[in-house]
Amino acid sequence: MALEGRVALVSGGGRGIGRGISMGLAADGATVAVNYRKDEDAANETVAAIIAAGGKAKAYHASVDNWDEDKTMVEQIVADFGFVDILINNAGIASRGQSIFDTDPLEMERVVRTHAFGAFYLSKLVLASMRTRPRGDIIMISSAATQAYAGNGSPYNMGKAAMEAVALTLYKEERKNHIHVNIVAPGLVESDMGRRLARATRGTTDIRELDASSPFGHVCQPEDVADVVRYLCSDAAGYLTGQRIYVDGGGNLFNY
Repeated sequence: MALEGRVALVSGGGRGIGRGISMGLAADGATVAVNYRKDEDAANETVAAIIAAGGKAKAYHASVDNWDEDKTMVEQIVADFGFVDILINNAGIASRGQSIFDTDPLEMERVVRTHAFGAFYLSKLVLASMRTRPRGDIIMISSAATQAYAGNGSPYNMGKAAMEAVALTLYKEERKNHIHVNIVAPGLVESDMGRRLARATRGTTDIRELDASSPFGHVCQPEDVADVVRYLCSDAAGYLTGQRIYVDGGGNLFNY
């Protein structure tokens, strides 16, 4: 229970990678605020699973790209639990796989706002309470896309690059306040978004068909990402900040 007494906010925490992170942090003793935008049922299911396993959690609604909703959510979490000292900026959406020439500017804005504005807003909003704690952790869930910057994905590439820029600026500003800021960048993960990506890029309806060609014989699982997040929030990572860790088995999605 290395995180007992700490309070974590996981954006997009009800499904996929976010659910894996929420469950992992709760298993380590953290109280988890599970954020959701649309899928309330998934968020409530994740909360119920955490509570059934002996942990503490509660679901909170906010669209991360909306400042007013984020502000209300963070204020409610602080009212409920006293502070937030772990923030996982995980909420994200995919782009439509088109060239820059064919990309709708509104799509670009929507994707970038979710990844970059959302991470900026939530990070800004939790800092006041996080600065009062002995330690804070802010982790951006980015993507191996920031290694390759493949074609036909400019909104997603831009959003994740800007999210990483927030992290690599913030860690310099907040180190004096004992706040660690790091980046975790997965490759292809078995999640709703990952399955859609596998269909679009590999033509497969079952992502596990890619196990044989994936590093270590399996497509990355949400728990693989969660384990890295759990480590970064632990005392074992007490001297780490400003780092980017690619969780892609040693080769990102575009280079397998």
